[in-house]
Amino acid sequence: MHDDADETGAAEGLSFTVGEPGSLLRPHVTEMSAYSERYALPTARRQPPFPGIAMIFGFGAPLALSGPGGDRRLASFAAGLHDTYVDTVTAGTAEGLQVDLTPLGARRLLGVPLRELANRVVSLEEVLGGWATTTIERLAETPGRAARLALLDAVLVRRIGEAPDPDRRVAWAWGRLVAARGAVPVASLAAELGWSHRHLVSRFHDQIGLAPKAAARVLRFQHATGRLRSGVSAADTAAACGYYDQAHMNRDFRAMAGVTPGEMMAPASPVPG
Repeated sequence: MHDDADETGAAEGLSFTVGEPGSLLRPHVTEMSAYSERYALPTARRQPPFPGIAMIFGFGAPLALSGPGGDRRLASFAAGLHDTYVDTVTAGTAEGLQVDLTPLGARRLLGVPLRELANRVVSLEEVLGGWATTTIERLAETPGRAARLALLDAVLVRRIGEAPDPDRRVAWAWGRLVAARGAVPVASLAAELGWSHRHLVSRFHDQIGLAPKAAARVLRFQHATGRLRSGVSAADTAAACGYYDQAHMNRDFRAMAGVTPGEMMAPASPVPG
């Protein structure tokens, strides 16, 4: 566990502690953290897509969210798999915990077809009912980030453990896409599974949220973003990630992040109005 700042400090900005999911939770969770935020003025951020589902168990000032699913103000929410960006505005004081789940982990935890969350942000209470309310209250009453992270790990393990396993064939197909960073033709996946294209899309909508082609674009975008952040040139990144050319990558970045790769990598680049 890594503490990035004193959790009791009153300085303006964001501080957080990253937690290490326990062994039972690790197959389903890619990252979890406890955070606090304090801002005198509204602070805007642009959240590009990533190949997972983010859950926020928040207390305090709600977050203003604007994206393809509409405008919302929520303190606690689940953000389904997106293939475009979401703009957020934070104001006031808030704290809470964030859990980034794999799609299959989220399918087990939430217990609903993930098509219902695709390109949407919904309140935790809307999708998890009383369980969400009780969990948020218990976390808010627990002092200290380490204790909150331990409590959240335990309640997530219990809920996921009681859920049915995901479709093993979809899990295999998703694993193939992840390993190849999206560079697997959808027709090949369907053929290897012995499914029609329509059936594969239907199963992905249920267990992953997006159709296979859209999910592959998100994985490719994540791969390209990682290479650019490590200092690889845009031209080499476009070639390595399977874009036709750099212009193709630029179009994909504009659709998914609202900016070009160069603009996204620029330090402290403002959110376009």
